[in-house]
Amino acid sequence: MPTNILMPALSPTMEKGNLAKWLKKEGDTIKSGDIIAEIETDKATMEVEAVDEGVLAKIVVPEGTADVAVNEVIGVIAAEGEDAKSVSAPAKGDAPKAEAPKAEPAKAEAAPAAAPAKAAEAPATSAPAKSDGSRAFASPLARRIAKDAGLDLNAIKGSGPHGRIVEKDVEAAKAGGGAKAAPAAAPAGAPAAKPAAAPLASGPSDEQVKKLFEPGSYEEVPHDGMRKTIARRLTEAKQTVPHFYVTVDCELDALLKLRGELNAAAPEKDGKPAYKLSVNDMVIKALALALRAVPDANVSWTDNTMLKHKHADVGVAVSIPGGLITPIIRDACHKSLSQISNEMKDMAARAKARKLKPEEYQGGTTAVSNLGMFGVKDFAAIVNPPHATILAVGAGEQRVIVKGGQPAVATVMSVTLSTDHRAVDGALGAELLAAFKGYIEKPMAMLV
Repeated sequence: MPTNILMPALSPTMEKGNLAKWLKKEGDTIKSGDIIAEIETDKATMEVEAVDEGVLAKIVVPEGTADVAVNEVIGVIAAEGEDAKSVSAPAKGDAPKAEAPKAEPAKAEAAPAAAPAKAAEAPATSAPAKSDGSRAFASPLARRIAKDAGLDLNAIKGSGPHGRIVEKDVEAAKAGGGAKAAPAAAPAGAPAAKPAAAPLASGPSDEQVKKLFEPGSYEEVPHDGMRKTIARRLTEAKQTVPHFYVTVDCELDALLKLRGELNAAAPEKDGKPAYKLSVNDMVIKALALALRAVPDANVSWTDNTMLKHKHADVGVAVSIPGGLITPIIRDACHKSLSQISNEMKDMAARAKARKLKPEEYQGGTTAVSNLGMFGVKDFAAIVNPPHATILAVGAGEQRVIVKGGQPAVATVMSVTLSTDHRAVDGALGAELLAAFKGYIEKPMAMLV
């Protein structure tokens, strides 16, 4: 029996991806573990590994196709002994056997993505919602049979990949009478349900644009997947997370002196210094140590519980073409400054090449956003759930301060802590920021 290759879910939140490139062609023999295709998400390019053996009989979704839904059939493998030429592409949602390929992190030598081509045909119909708010995943054929038989898909257990409900599951429910009848449609003349409120417009419509701006005075650049994801997540965060801000000034002279001494003492490795610390590396370490010192601030808010994290995993905002990504330094409070520095350089380089693994940028307990290198004095960042805090770091600059009642010049850096007020109250945020300031102004404490 032919095996369908499905579009894999490369992250828990992925709904669609771009099929950038096929690394196998029709007629090629495939072994389990072979890399068969490259998939682009909004954050990275990943390789897809075959989980079955046979011959690639049919490429259903051509390379370059954008917005391919998760679990959509992208190819068909003919089993041993089957005539690959006689295998045809299944009807959408009609899969006799489907195995989701396993995604592997993209290797450095992976070929660049092909240019987007014509999108795949109509996307699959949305599945009905379960009572807990999740979706019942079913093929269109299974949905049609269930509807005709008056069966509720939420009461049917799926046997397909990832629990997907297929035709045989619905037929079994019909025969056994195990699925309760689907809710009846409202009778004619009954008042229509009140429609949900339309989302607030986030920008001018096409018609408004034509009225606001002179034709030919602008260029239209379509939003790519990354920009759409950033817009959606930050809009949700700003609308649903009650932000609270705390700002302090930190003197940097002692930190800059220690940084210079540590860099000067770096041993040689392959003819180069083994590390080169930046101020940002020391900021990451100081924030991680501050969270260890104030564990009540190292938390994440959920609807039912407060997650108190045992490690300080610090995400660091990295600007990449078209947006930004936050690779995570795991357990940063227990790592040396040189480890943090080298990890950060490696992940920043791979982030810009879109070669990070999902586990390298998903999760974390807090984040750092540093615009000091651009001369920004201070700013406030947006909390990115599941984090409850994010530290916005400004430029270090010489300012006149008062010491011992006398004016003096010091290198000062302004930092602003944004907190999720549901999880971190003002006093707790101030305590965390005071601990951070202590490590920055007495940096030797970061070495012990």
